[in-house]
Amino acid sequence: MGRRKKIVQECERLMDNPENIRNIAIAAHVDHGKTTLSDNLLAGAGMISDDTAGQQLAMDTEEDEQERGITIDAANVSMTHEYEDTNHLINLIDTPGHVDFGGDVTRAMRAVDGALVVVDAVEGAMPQTETVLRQALREGVKPALFINKVDRLISELQEGPQEMQERLLSVIADVNELIRGMTQDMDDVDDWTVSVEDGTVGFGSALYKWGVSMPSMQRTGMDFGDIIDLEQNDQRQELHERTPLSDVVLDMVCEHFPNPINAQPRRIPRVWRGDDESDLAESMRVVDPDGEVVLMVTDIDMDPHAGEIAAGRVFSGTIEKGQELYVSGTAGRNRVQSVGIYMGGEREEVDHVPAGNIAAVTGLRDAIAGSTVSSVEMTPFESIEHISEPVITKSVEAQTMDDLPKLIETLRQVSKEDPTIQITINEDTGEHLISGQGELHLEVITQRIEKNQGIPVNTGEPIVVYREAVQRASDTVEGISPNRHNRFYISAEPLSDELVETIKRGEASMDMPEQERREALQDAGMEKDDSQNVEHIHGSNILLDETKGIQHLNETMELFIEGLEDALDNGPLADEPVQGTLIRLHDAKLHEDTIHRGPAQVIPATREAVHKSLIDGHIKLLEPMQDARIDVPNDHMGAASGEIQGRRGRVDDMYQEGDLMVVEGIAPVEEMIGFASDIRSATEGRASWNTENAGFEVLSDSLQTEKIMEIRERKGLKLELPPSINYI
Repeated sequence: MGRRKKIVQECERLMDNPENIRNIAIAAHVDHGKTTLSDNLLAGAGMISDDTAGQQLAMDTEEDEQERGITIDAANVSMTHEYEDTNHLINLIDTPGHVDFGGDVTRAMRAVDGALVVVDAVEGAMPQTETVLRQALREGVKPALFINKVDRLISELQEGPQEMQERLLSVIADVNELIRGMTQDMDDVDDWTVSVEDGTVGFGSALYKWGVSMPSMQRTGMDFGDIIDLEQNDQRQELHERTPLSDVVLDMVCEHFPNPINAQPRRIPRVWRGDDESDLAESMRVVDPDGEVVLMVTDIDMDPHAGEIAAGRVFSGTIEKGQELYVSGTAGRNRVQSVGIYMGGEREEVDHVPAGNIAAVTGLRDAIAGSTVSSVEMTPFESIEHISEPVITKSVEAQTMDDLPKLIETLRQVSKEDPTIQITINEDTGEHLISGQGELHLEVITQRIEKNQGIPVNTGEPIVVYREAVQRASDTVEGISPNRHNRFYISAEPLSDELVETIKRGEASMDMPEQERREALQDAGMEKDDSQNVEHIHGSNILLDETKGIQHLNETMELFIEGLEDALDNGPLADEPVQGTLIRLHDAKLHEDTIHRGPAQVIPATREAVHKSLIDGHIKLLEPMQDARIDVPNDHMGAASGEIQGRRGRVDDMYQEGDLMVVEGIAPVEEMIGFASDIRSATEGRASWNTENAGFEVLSDSLQTEKIMEIRERKGLKLELPPSINYI
């Protein structure tokens, strides 16, 4: 019997003991060493050769991941580890670190109970470290810290034991400050800060396969002095043999991360808004393998042989082949064709997967990433809130008409697999528009369509996604229907940043019980009376119904909301989405007869009123921004800061870190297209940099008219703006 088969059998045996299961994700900033660390853990569990661990990058299963040297898709693996004479089953997800693939991290966090945050000892906590921590803590996932690349402190920076400890303690302090800031308002979390004494911090080098923690030092008798000696004398193999990284990390996982029985009672109320008195809620809380089946799909993958594979967390019941399951938001049921567990890029079929595990299921054709799959109809889980939104768009068209049906099918599949990608069809031009998190995100998607599906495509130049927003409160304006029998009176005003954040984070939505929503909006600064009048939330915009006793408004409200959504999705300036706006419906006059207040009358009247109020509220175009951080040798500092300033950006900070200068700034996404090649040539290839989406900012007045006209022309809209819009 092969080694792999033995591991699968052992995993199957351990699946039924939730006390000994750990579901974990490895998350970090790009290039801090997650996938190399995962290799070590796989080697420690006997799944890959110890010699190739670190170079093999076994969790980067796609060809383009190996070529680019970055993780693009979250990859799952199940392994076993013996800790204190008990064998444990560890379901691990290796997540991407690049900001463009943050959606995979958010979805992975829904499936796990613990997050091992990896931080580079030299670079310390970076912007994406903060983002992945926030993603984990928002989902109620407990963090632990592994400080990687400690060998660089010894070999490159030549630090002694004292300096090294000070640097490591400052990294831990930074991470704890982030954790404290993010958990202070969480009632269900005690103290999740990490500490060396507790054993929730590990140190080491994933590349050279050694690691230490306080418990492992006590066990092996090694200290930092010994490590420095062995590292300086190039005795890394001995270091690896005396204190192997995989043992240190997997011991830490078994000791400090919660098992499903401890985690689910805390996590269920956070991610599910159903009736907490029901049998189903109890079954999920106690991880009952005999209860109704509840699976939260966090990832969809395409297998050329098996079709779509839905991976996700089983919160209750046991999934078996042949079951007929409901998929939230779709009619009818789907039949489970096979059940398996992941071994990196391979899927191994098993007979069943009980509650508390991560399963790979085929046959759920209606499921998308984020679906709730269950044996009874139930309230679905909260939708997975992604931190950033699409900021860049590309058009894609098949080179030959014969490939068009295949392209449409592939694009449908892409949006199923990755909900952070938005796909729209431009009715006028017939182009397919893909919107994503950044240049790299779209490049990877289009490359995969060509390579994996064999469809030659033409792609357009990247187009930046803009937003529109009002700048002040408008007067009350009137919208009149084409037959002049229906009138709506509304006004618009900007929402506070805090309210917009609350909506974006999903802390206030129309799916919530009304009382809960009111409290969340009031906590974010909304007046009590306003919070009671909330009729609808669309994107980051809110509609308040302030009318009193208007006949027929109830049955017309649905059409009014349809018109409102249409008006907000296509703003009056350049047909771009409107954000952060509060719309008040003050009054309405409606015709007695239903036939005279149908869709053809109400929707145009609403659209006219909304657009008039937005224009009166001095609506302006907002452009997406990116934070940039560049690490560069001193003599190239001027060139690096010049690259940001020459792109309508501003430099916010410059400081020395080790032997490098760090330049931090912010610049518009549109100007950052092509930044990678420009910064390389400006600094002779000696700069390392990363960018992170930083939301939207108002475009300067001098550029407003020019940019609006450019977008209107591109979209084929007429070029005359309403006379009341003036930026001069």
